[in-house]
Amino acid sequence: MKLGILGLPNVGKSTLFNALTNAGAESANYPFCTIDPNVGVVAVPDERLDFLAEMYHPKKFTPATIEFVDIAGLVKGASKGEGLGNKFLGNIRGTDALIHVVRCFDDANIIRHECSTDPKGDIETVDLELIMADLEMVQRRLEKAQKYVKSGDKKYTKEADLMARLAAWLDAGKSARSFPCEGDEAEMVAQSDLLSLKPVIYAANMDEDGFAQAEESDYYKQVKAIADAEGSMVLPVCARFEQDIAELDDPADRELFMEELGIRESGLERLIKCSYALLGLISFLTCGPDECRAWTITRGTKAPQAAGKIHTDFERGFIRANIIAFDDLKACGSEAAAREKGLLRAEGKEYVMQDGDVTHFLFNV
Repeated sequence: MKLGILGLPNVGKSTLFNALTNAGAESANYPFCTIDPNVGVVAVPDERLDFLAEMYHPKKFTPATIEFVDIAGLVKGASKGEGLGNKFLGNIRGTDALIHVVRCFDDANIIRHECSTDPKGDIETVDLELIMADLEMVQRRLEKAQKYVKSGDKKYTKEADLMARLAAWLDAGKSARSFPCEGDEAEMVAQSDLLSLKPVIYAANMDEDGFAQAEESDYYKQVKAIADAEGSMVLPVCARFEQDIAELDDPADRELFMEELGIRESGLERLIKCSYALLGLISFLTCGPDECRAWTITRGTKAPQAAGKIHTDFERGFIRANIIAFDDLKACGSEAAAREKGLLRAEGKEYVMQDGDVTHFLFNV
């Protein structure tokens, strides 16, 4: 999973990136501090995998990972080359989802293009740049489809009609995420690689006081109203807190610091949960003396396709999947005990994988 962190300049993107990845990206109080996108890969915390590692003592321990891309701040006119322009729009294009950082606190010392704190306006500014970049692309597809129709190739009629409606929608300043379509049309739009179609998590970056009472913040309420209206997610964070937590090397110190702040989970853990939910992802687990590993798949994936995540031969020669639900395995204490209680299941090609399935695939090629 690849998540792009974006927003206007000086809203806390790089500070949050540092906190999530502990990668030490430069964070300074001036626009365009981030020129090339910083990239950090982090392990997905999973207590289930930790438990299996304690049980099997494997030679190799492989958690699922998330790649974070810290994208430089966008400004008005980016889709027309303003600021650092389309280079950053290209960096956004390669991501699975967007973490849109929005500043939700006042600080007169922060340099920014606009003079006041305005979460709603900031979101609209970034959205509009993505929408305008999409509009250019859709108009090019529309022109191409119309040429084919005029030349007598009627199979492009449906595409031309769809692109015309989508272009009008984008031209009205509405994102592709909210474009009403279903079936074949939805599939065609999904394959169009549109920036404003990407799922979004709004990270409402708050100061210490605001974070302590996030639900009461007028700035946070602005962001939540937008997220609710478009079916996105919103997550209150204090990027400075998160960076302070990330800089503590000792897990016990981190836990104590978080306890003092009244934080039960780190921003990384909360963000990962949001990302999995937003993208409809789950994890299944494989374990043994050689390796314990978590595999990320889309909810609804059937057993043969899950096996294919490990190796294409597993899918091609799939016979069955031997599965124990993690909670059953943990309660029994061992695979042998779970088998004795009849909790080991043999599942076939139509089985839909569940989150936390501890799985052994049988195949023959």
